[in-house]
Amino acid sequence: FLEEWGLESLEENAHSTVPCTKVFVNGVWMGVHRDPANLVKTIKKLRRKDDISPEVSVVRDIRERELRLYTDAGRVCRPLFIVENQQLALQKKHVRWLTNGGNDEGEEFRWEHLVKGGIIELLDAEEEETVMISMTPEDLENSRLQQSGVDPHA
Repeated sequence: FLEEWGLESLEENAHSTVPCTKVFVNGVWMGVHRDPANLVKTIKKLRRKDDISPEVSVVRDIRERELRLYTDAGRVCRPLFIVENQQLALQKKHVRWLTNGGNDEGEEFRWEHLVKGGIIELLDAEEEETVMISMTPEDLENSRLQQSGVDPHA
């Protein structure tokens, strides 16, 4: 799977002077990658579209030039709402659909649909350390205001 996205073998890069990021899967060094930012973005996009398991953890350590993927069982994962471009992916219609047990077309709507629909993401403790988390909607709004140059406390 990772070879499709540019993972190079250890043998090919044993004496390479080009800076690469080491890629580990469940603690096993699988190879190196020359564009880790793009690989992380791709894996997260696949996870949010339910093309790969939502429980796959993606941890990029920029200082150590490592990308660690975890797929093993037993990791505790915490559900978090996804925010894209400082906008919460969850909308009022999703809450209404959950409350009613179905969407406006009468199709069933449950928790899994939030995960598979890219509205909620499951993060383990290690991946949580690499993302920004707003604890309240007000934190998100304050962040939005600061991005636009407005002091939220003025």
